[in-house]
Amino acid sequence: MNTFENLNLNEQLMGAINRLGFKEPTQIQRDTIPLILNDKDVIGESATGSGKTLAFGAGIIKKCNPGEGVQAIVLVPTRELAEQVKDEMIKLSYQKQIKILAIYGGVSINPQIDDLRRAEVVIATPGRLLDHLTRRTIDTSKVKIFVLDEADRLVDMGFIEDVEKIIKACPTDRQTLLFSATIYQSAKQIAETYMKNPTMVHATRMVDPTKLEQKYYDVPSNLKKELLIHLLKKENSDLTMVFCNTRRITDMVVEVLKVNGIRASSIHGGLTQVKRLKTIDLFHNGKFQVLVCTDVAARGLHIEGVTHIYNFDIPKDPKDYVHRIGRTARAGKEGLVMNILTQRDYGNFARVQDTFREFSIQKEDRPYLKMTIKNPERNSSRRSDNSQNRRNYGRNNNNNRFNNRSNNGNSRFGKSSSNSSGSQRNFKRRYWKNYKKQFQIEFDQLSQ
Repeated sequence: MNTFENLNLNEQLMGAINRLGFKEPTQIQRDTIPLILNDKDVIGESATGSGKTLAFGAGIIKKCNPGEGVQAIVLVPTRELAEQVKDEMIKLSYQKQIKILAIYGGVSINPQIDDLRRAEVVIATPGRLLDHLTRRTIDTSKVKIFVLDEADRLVDMGFIEDVEKIIKACPTDRQTLLFSATIYQSAKQIAETYMKNPTMVHATRMVDPTKLEQKYYDVPSNLKKELLIHLLKKENSDLTMVFCNTRRITDMVVEVLKVNGIRASSIHGGLTQVKRLKTIDLFHNGKFQVLVCTDVAARGLHIEGVTHIYNFDIPKDPKDYVHRIGRTARAGKEGLVMNILTQRDYGNFARVQDTFREFSIQKEDRPYLKMTIKNPERNSSRRSDNSQNRRNYGRNNNNNRFNNRSNNGNSRFGKSSSNSSGSQRNFKRRYWKNYKKQFQIEFDQLSQ
C-alpha cells in the first residue's frame, strides 16, 4: 500500500506529516525519500506542486541536529520560493528544535547575520548567500546536505557561476540533491561535476492534459484588453492568474481591470519583497480574484485553487508556457487556459505549438466586443498636467524675459517699473514709447 509508513520515516516526521493531513506520498516523494534517507545523491525531475519540498525536507529534518551550526543549505531562484520552502520545512520540523532561516536580498542583511549564528537549515537565493560568504557571516564547513531547488530556473536566471561558487564553499563529502521541473544540459553539467553517482528520478506531470482545456483567440491589438475583461466577467472561476511578459504591461492590465470592476492585483520583480509576499498571501486567502503577474509567479510558488490561466502575452520561451499552465489542472481537478493572441504573439505561439505538439489548443471565435471599457485616468491626467505645466513654464519664461528687458531699459532711461501704474499693458506701452524716444534722440545725434 502507498503510505508514508512504508518510507522508513521516524516518529517525529510521521507526527508532522499526520498533523499536516497528508495521507499518501506523491510519486516524487515515494521514489526519492528512501534514497535521500540512504545518503544517496538524487536528481529529481518533477513539476511545481508535486511535493518535492517534503521529499528533500524529510531528509534534512531527520539528519540535522540542534546546536551544531548550519548543516543544510537549500538554494532557490526567488525570494518568494525561499519563504515558501522555509514555511513548509518549519511545519515539517514540528517538535524538533532546529532553526530554519530564509535569506535573500531586498531586505536588511544585519538581522540575517544575527540569525545565522543560531541556524541549522538555510534556504537562500544565490546573490545574498554569496554576500554572506564574502562577509564570512556564514560557516558552511558543517554542511551535510546541499539542495538545488528549481535548478533549471537558477540556470535560466544566470546564477550558474554563483551556484558553482557556493557549492565549492561546501564540504566535498556532502549529500547533493537537485530538483527541477525539467532537466536540461546545463543542469546535467552541474550533476556531472558536483554530484556523486546520482540516481535519476522522473515523476509524471502533475498537470493532467485530459483535464486541461486550452483555447486561443486571435484579436486585433486594440481589442486585447476588451477581450480579457469580457472573458473574466463571463467565465465562472475561482482564482485566476493572468500572465504578461513585462512589468509595465502587468501594471497596465491591473489598472484596467480595477477601473472595470474586477478585483485584481499584480506581482512582479519590481515590487518590494514585503509587497510581493503580502500580495501572494491575499491571493491565497481569496481577497481578490485575479492575480496579474510576470513569470516570476509561474515557477516555484505553490498556489492552490487556480482554475483559470490567461496568457495576455505569449512567452518567448515555450518552457515558460508549460510552467504557466501548470498552475492549474492539478491533482485531478479541471482547468482552463485562455491565450489572447495579437499579431506580435504569432511567433511565440508558433514556437509553443512546435515544441509541444501533444497540446491540443483550440481556436475560438472572437465574441462581439463593444469598445466600452473604462481606461485609467492617471496617464491622461498626467499628460494634461504636463501640458499645462509646459504652457505655464512658457508663459512664465516669456514674462521673465520681458521683465529682464524692462528692468534693463528702465535703468537706461533712469526710470523704475515701481513708478508705473501697475498695469502690465500700460507698462509695455510706456516702455516702447520711451524706447522710441531714446532711439530718435540717438538718431538725431548721428545725423548732425
